[in-house]
Amino acid sequence: MRNILVVDDDPTVAEVVTGYLERAGFTVERAGDGVQALRAADSRWPDLVVLDLMLPGMDGLQVCRELHARGPVPVVMLTARGDEDDRILGLEIGADDYVTKPFSPRELVLRVESVLRRSSAAAAAPGAALRAAGIEVDPAGRRAVKGARDLALTLREFDLLVHFLRHPGRVCSRERLMRDVWGWDFGDLSTVTVHVRRLRAKIEDDPAHPALIQTVWGAGYRFDPDRPSRPDHEEG
Repeated sequence: MRNILVVDDDPTVAEVVTGYLERAGFTVERAGDGVQALRAADSRWPDLVVLDLMLPGMDGLQVCRELHARGPVPVVMLTARGDEDDRILGLEIGADDYVTKPFSPRELVLRVESVLRRSSAAAAAPGAALRAAGIEVDPAGRRAVKGARDLALTLREFDLLVHFLRHPGRVCSRERLMRDVWGWDFGDLSTVTVHVRRLRAKIEDDPAHPALIQTVWGAGYRFDPDRPSRPDHEEG
């Protein structure tokens, strides 16, 4: 059974979320603040974390950073409806998805199942090493390097890089990337934009002027490993 760590300082929310997740077949551990969450993760590493951003003391963003410093783990954030900046920042530091409060517990369970399904499929997927533009990726070993430098990628960034390496020269819309990389047929497309930006920051020589992952305006993104680096002010 998959183990889910639910981190929320509101006992009512935590109890409802726990009940729905347990009925869906998960085992659940609960933590009321960041310190308890990190202690619980150290004791038993979770398969996924449901993490509220508004926590006493150490906030959810810092907890997310600390968790990813310890090892890869999918994170689904719980955010207030108006906190768009916090949602974007959460995605930028490695969260895989978010649900806004007030939320449907059934929707949360679906999001958790979707993230876990995609993460499991990516981990189990066979494949030879992929190489392009000085980048080498081992899909089976979940390891990526550029030159002699290991790339510290989140689970979703790694999957996104693999997708680009497997489809060089192809224009991929954000909808297509959301479907192929996230496994979602719907969702906030800014999730894709944020992850592309994070991936550029880790693989481009000059992330402000990306050469490898190009924006094709009105269409999506194209991975072009043969294109020389030059400042053309592409963004998105």
